[in-house]
Amino acid sequence: MKAQGGLVRTRNVPTTEAITMFLHILAHNLKYRVVQFSYHRSKETISRQFNDVLRVIMKVSKDYLNFQPCTLEGAEANNWRWFQRCIRALDEIHIPITDPPYERPRYGWEGSVGDSRVLGDALCRQNKLEIPTSKYFLVDAGYTNGPGFLAPYRGIRYHLNEWIGNTPQSYKELFNLCKCSKCNRKVMWDLEKKMKYIKNSFIF
Repeated sequence: MKAQGGLVRTRNVPTTEAITMFLHILAHNLKYRVVQFSYHRSKETISRQFNDVLRVIMKVSKDYLNFQPCTLEGAEANNWRWFQRCIRALDEIHIPITDPPYERPRYGWEGSVGDSRVLGDALCRQNKLEIPTSKYFLVDAGYTNGPGFLAPYRGIRYHLNEWIGNTPQSYKELFNLCKCSKCNRKVMWDLEKKMKYIKNSFIF
């Protein structure tokens, strides 16, 4: 990580301790205020070191991670036959974040940020989100329908709880029901896969 990722020690924190704190936080889903008692560091220092290690891991990940294609079979393949070119689902995942004061100027946003603004920034920044040709994301009504993003019909019932005791009466309702079902399934599958990876990779 030092040679290929450029991780360097700071004046008070060696690289081995920074990596240890990073793995400790991920393995046990700990908050900085809990970790600070184990390492006798301030929350600001822990946050800075965590982000430094994370940036290095993202930088070298392509050299060490080998992503395998996902092949669906049987009933699962039948469920996804209408969304075969879907990459991922962007569907109402809310992550509460409180940035330390020294990090806030980097982002320039205060308070809650809407889905479309976050996506717009991801598409315009220097290392922008790249969407392969003919592929797309399933998105909810908070996003705009367009190239690379497939949103539901507006003004038509969409969320699963709205379908309790109801059946689709038009092709638009059928599309929204199928899309919402697949969005929820895709989001949960991604989360379960990531959590399984973290639990299996970092054991203390």
